[in-house]
Amino acid sequence: MSKMKIRRILIRFLGLVAALALLAGAGRVRAQLLVNGAGATFPYPIYSKWFDEYSKVDPSVRFNYQSIGSGAGQKQILEGTVDFGASDGPMSDHNLAKAPGKILHVPTVAGADVVTYNLPGAPRLRLDGPSIAGIFLGNITKWNDPRLTGLNPGLALPDADILVVHRADGSGTTYIFADYLSSVSQEWAAKVGRGTAVKWPAGLGAKGNEGVTGQIKQMPGAIGYVELVYAMQNHLPYASVKNAAENFIAPSVESVTAALAAATIPDDFRFSMVNPPGPYAYPIAGATWLLVYQQQRNAEKGRKMVEFLNWAMKEGENMAPQLDYAPLPPALSKRVLAEIGGIRY
Repeated sequence: MSKMKIRRILIRFLGLVAALALLAGAGRVRAQLLVNGAGATFPYPIYSKWFDEYSKVDPSVRFNYQSIGSGAGQKQILEGTVDFGASDGPMSDHNLAKAPGKILHVPTVAGADVVTYNLPGAPRLRLDGPSIAGIFLGNITKWNDPRLTGLNPGLALPDADILVVHRADGSGTTYIFADYLSSVSQEWAAKVGRGTAVKWPAGLGAKGNEGVTGQIKQMPGAIGYVELVYAMQNHLPYASVKNAAENFIAPSVESVTAALAAATIPDDFRFSMVNPPGPYAYPIAGATWLLVYQQQRNAEKGRKMVEFLNWAMKEGENMAPQLDYAPLPPALSKRVLAEIGGIRY
């Protein structure tokens, strides 16, 4: 056999090997498991980071997360249209009773709702519970209202209308905010109350933390509430808020950690951490949860979900402070890991 013929045979053989390798690679891509989730916008930055990092740990699975609000996340996990939900407010007993199986609340991180605004010079305001409630009830309508200037001596607040912006969708960010206002204002508790969606006495609505942030940036005189990272990423100022110990506290990882440390956390992990005791606790803070069925319908997805949740508790928590979320304390993480261990698939 001539050298030329041997070379042709070798080239054909190598080409066949390369083709088989490409087919095998395509098969692996097709075999990648897709786990779908939807819900809260509050933790979207940290969840995006986690899902991206975890794809390097386990390339066989991909997490697809739709940031559409806590109310929608709760609805979709109840309807079974997603593999997991996400919410910044715990599900009510009424909604849990609708589920075809037991839904677990897996707390992941805690964060701050901040009161952010669009004012000349971007001053750092000081606000308290009654003043914030007064603004969102529509009782305080001017920036130079004495109730605001009295809290901010030395600041020349403008003689301009306050334009309230709030969430238009079902939102855990709203749940935290309304939960806080209900705890500091009897008028708010009586007229509006708590919930992922409430009947707003004043203002205009926007969808998602992204939508509220965008409206505030565009409208001088606007005020609203968003998760801390959205205000920081968009270079919007945010207020220091008087806490239960009568101290004005700025939102930060440290002040949210102080609030989380003061929270009473039951066995089902459904808890509130607004306006807690403690001199350094930021008062408008809350946890966020992943919602998963204890009995998984799909064994392979269930196994991958458990593996991811274990990684999130052990490795992902370390990434939280980089994005201005408070990680779970070690004692709470241990309890959560035990809960994850009870997921069956």
